Amino acid sequence: MSMQAKRRYPRRSSGVAKLLQTAALAAGGWIIYSKTAVNHNMDLPEALPGERKVYYSPISEKLSYYFDDSAPGRPLVLLHSINAAASAYEMRPLFEHYRSRRPVYALDLPGYGFSDRSDRRYTPWLFQAAIEDFLETQIGQPADVVALSLSGEFAAAAAQAKPGLFHSLALLSPTGLGAQQEERVEKRNGPGGRSKMMYALFASPVWAQAFFDLIATRASIRYFLAKSFAGPLPDTMVEYAYRSAHQPGAKNVPLHFLSGKLFTPGVRQQVYQRLTIPGLVIYDHDPFTQFDRLPDLLGNSIHWKAVRIIPTCGLAHWDQLAQTSAALDNFWAGE
Repeated sequence: MSMQAKRRYPRRSSGVAKLLQTAALAAGGWIIYSKTAVNHNMDLPEALPGERKVYYSPISEKLSYYFDDSAPGRPLVLLHSINAAASAYEMRPLFEHYRSRRPVYALDLPGYGFSDRSDRRYTPWLFQAAIEDFLETQIGQPADVVALSLSGEFAAAAAQAKPGLFHSLALLSPTGLGAQQEERVEKRNGPGGRSKMMYALFASPVWAQAFFDLIATRASIRYFLAKSFAGPLPDTMVEYAYRSAHQPGAKNVPLHFLSGKLFTPGVRQQVYQRLTIPGLVIYDHDPFTQFDRLPDLLGNSIHWKAVRIIPTCGLAHWDQLAQTSAALDNFWAGE
């Protein structure tokens, strides 16, 4: 090796050291900013019209839900998705559409909205138990349940465990129906998976809040929400999501979600295909999940139907409310 080449290595090492030092200073600065300048207790208005009630579940503790039971008929229960800034606001178009037609309810799932957001172990079973308890104690009769994205997995598990609580289950752009996702979930949550390690990294007391604040900025929320809209993204939805993500304990479920701990391995075969109640999948393009295994579900169960609503990107009830409500009405009428 020439002397000239040897001289380059110290300079290169020095450049890497300066880069790492700059990154460490930036990270430290953001941690301080997160602790001192970010409001983690913003005013949060109610997400939906109608009334809101709080009750206490023996497993899920405080649970909040919105309802309008002024119209007669079979109860309709709406379940929002799981993400960094989720809330019952995601189900607003369906709540407003059906509130004058039938009794409609929208649950704040554990860790979101006005429900308990405490720092505890969040698992698919906890969400399943919350749904079961809500249907059993607050609804009291078989309901039509509509669940968005990952919450479809929890609702389906509840329907598998207690089918008598459900009249039907409709899933809007559900997870668990893509081959790549199946493999990824198995690697993360199967034997020797990485989800526990990833959660431990994300949830470190040193930077957990700062890490979450970084992905819960308005710009970040707008960027990811826009991916789920084929049409324009409502500013009101961005603002509500931002406020919902800036509440005490708002980081707790999202850190479990980002680590992959809330996805159920084999949910298609072990849960979806084994349901004995009528099921409907509403789907199209979704940048966060795939549906290439949907034909397998339809081919292996007589209880499932599917409707593709084009063009949508995961939030069909926002982009195409008329088509979505028509698909739901036809599904319920044809059971």
